Amino acid sequence: MNGVLIPHTPIAVDFWSLRRAGTARLFFLSHMHSDHTVGLSSTWARPLYCSPITAHLLHRHLQVSKQWIQALEVGESHVLPLDEIGRETMTVTLIDANHCPGSVMFLFEGYFGTILYTGDFRYTPSMLKEPALTLGKQIHTLYLDNTNCNPALVLPSRQEAAHQIVQLIRKHPQHNIKIGLYSLGKESLLEQLALEFQTWVVLSPRRLELVQLLGLADVFTVEEKAGRIHAVDHMEICHSNMLQWNQTHPTIAILPTSRKIRSSHPDIHVIPYSDHSSYSELRAFVAALKPCQVVPIVSRQPCGGFQDSLSPRVSMPLIPDSVQQYMSSSSRKPSFLWLLERRLKRQRTQGVVFESPEKSAEQSQADRDSKKAKKEKLSPRPAHLEKQPSHHPLQIKKQLFPDLCSKEWNEAVPFCESQKRVTMLTAPLGFSMHLRSTDKELLSLETRKDTGLGPPFVPMGADGGPEATGNQSAWMGRGSPLSHSSKATPLPATEFRGLALKYLLTPVNIFQAGYSSRKFDQQVEKYHKPC
Repeated sequence: MNGVLIPHTPIAVDFWSLRRAGTARLFFLSHMHSDHTVGLSSTWARPLYCSPITAHLLHRHLQVSKQWIQALEVGESHVLPLDEIGRETMTVTLIDANHCPGSVMFLFEGYFGTILYTGDFRYTPSMLKEPALTLGKQIHTLYLDNTNCNPALVLPSRQEAAHQIVQLIRKHPQHNIKIGLYSLGKESLLEQLALEFQTWVVLSPRRLELVQLLGLADVFTVEEKAGRIHAVDHMEICHSNMLQWNQTHPTIAILPTSRKIRSSHPDIHVIPYSDHSSYSELRAFVAALKPCQVVPIVSRQPCGGFQDSLSPRVSMPLIPDSVQQYMSSSSRKPSFLWLLERRLKRQRTQGVVFESPEKSAEQSQADRDSKKAKKEKLSPRPAHLEKQPSHHPLQIKKQLFPDLCSKEWNEAVPFCESQKRVTMLTAPLGFSMHLRSTDKELLSLETRKDTGLGPPFVPMGADGGPEATGNQSAWMGRGSPLSHSSKATPLPATEFRGLALKYLLTPVNIFQAGYSSRKFDQQVEKYHKPC
């Protein structure tokens, strides 16, 4: 499990144990690898922030409800409240982590200073050119991916490792190639190999959906016999499978990873192609940022050698009162009330019972008479007490939790009032603020009608006109507050509810597994064409 609770803040990153989360109120997901999603499942019921690609995968594969997922655009700054009254806020900026599809780093700025959480990342010098890191900001705390933080472990760049894989495949021109991968990551390597050897790469339907979502070249298929390169789960690369594959056709297997793996078969080759930063890359990254302190993300791995690159540490400022109240808000509710609320929120069994109405009525009346006679015999009560109506559990709930009963019986109940406010997304200081769509199929018109959002918004350009966003559609709602001005205007409180849904991704349709040989030839010709 790789996740952190940032001290003296309500922020949790890749941490999903509510029992241990304590005062955490804002939850962030860096990417969808399983060691960063331990404890995250379809029962999750608190706001969660991540990148758009991670949002799609999170709902698609872990069945987390879309009402809790808030997708934030990568490379933009977003302002989030740190309390229930909006007095204290923070800015979070998502930076591409160069690790796997959807992976990001989080840059937090607020009363606590400036904190950078890398998550899993592979450092490149271009990261230092990100606007959020080029403004001369002092990083107070750097949460660092220390997976490969070992001076004895020397890793090649991914380009060099990919070249080793290409040379290995060229030495086996008549062999099938099995490449062992995790469920997410290294899709660009597969694309490179397909174009290099002019062959289709055979994928599982689940990974095919992913590569088409990423917009990679059309060189992938699910047809088993279409190409000689097959992407399989890394657990399938074993001695028994190698014997079976070689009985059918000569086969070699490749494990692109920096982990120390003992080969169980002479045709299994481990190539140090890694999506984690090497020790020398970590040294260069820390030396460039000069943080005040470095905190390792992977607790069981070493993390040292950065003392000469650190800036003097600063004292931690006091936590604002409103934030302290927000962090401790849930602990003020008595435990028996919480249990009663949880019990009342359980869904009632629904269904149809086919039986005779007359028989049911007679049996029901007989049961009531029997119970009444037995009750009068065992514990007779005064008549004025016998006539008092019994209280329905919903009435009890309304008396104890009037705020929680303002919605329908089966509707999800917010954890705090702050969830009713829209999360304002802003550009860096000095730029105008616009609400932007993250996907052309982000929210259907039917969904907007159901949630009361009305027509969708149009992204606005600097001149007040519609902004060109590539293959994204531009919309202009007639009733939209942005339809007459490029500046964002305050929205009435009645429109706060559900506005965060504009950032939620809907599941894409099942992708077609077919492929075009003509299109494939064109892509290969373009790849091999000299610049």
